[in-house]
Amino acid sequence: MMENPIIGRVWKFGDDIDTDAIIPGKYLRTKDMQMFAAHAMEGIDPEFAKKVNPGDIIVAGSNFGCGSSREQAPLALKHAGIACVVAKSFARIFFRNAINVGLPLIEADIECQEGDEIRVDLLKGEVTVPGKGTFTGNKLPDFLLQILADGGLVAHRKKVQSEQKE
Repeated sequence: MMENPIIGRVWKFGDDIDTDAIIPGKYLRTKDMQMFAAHAMEGIDPEFAKKVNPGDIIVAGSNFGCGSSREQAPLALKHAGIACVVAKSFARIFFRNAINVGLPLIEADIECQEGDEIRVDLLKGEVTVPGKGTFTGNKLPDFLLQILADGGLVAHRKKVQSEQKE
């Protein structure tokens, strides 16, 4: 289910992008994924959801996803069409929530511009930026890659339970 490598257009953000900027708190009462998608990154760019295309990639600075521990933040990005998030570092709870909902991510310090088309190889832990080279990031452990490949933690658990019954 997980595409690898992931090739997409960059949306660039800075440091300390918190979960309230990713999906403002006023939208948390719904379970409508389209509502989350329509308001993704609204706290920074109110037009983001209208401009983003399926397969696009967010590249950010340090501490991406800091703030409250809302699972809706990675869900909003995933349902807005974001294929992957590349950041210098992630807030721990956002990192695990992203894995749990099946949103690929990688910690890597890369040089790129908004609009660049980059290539993220999760299996190698590398990000390639045309004209700038290949940047080595933190490769995810195999068990996290498997959760992503299965589509998130719930799908992964269902798969494991099904295999155990066989």
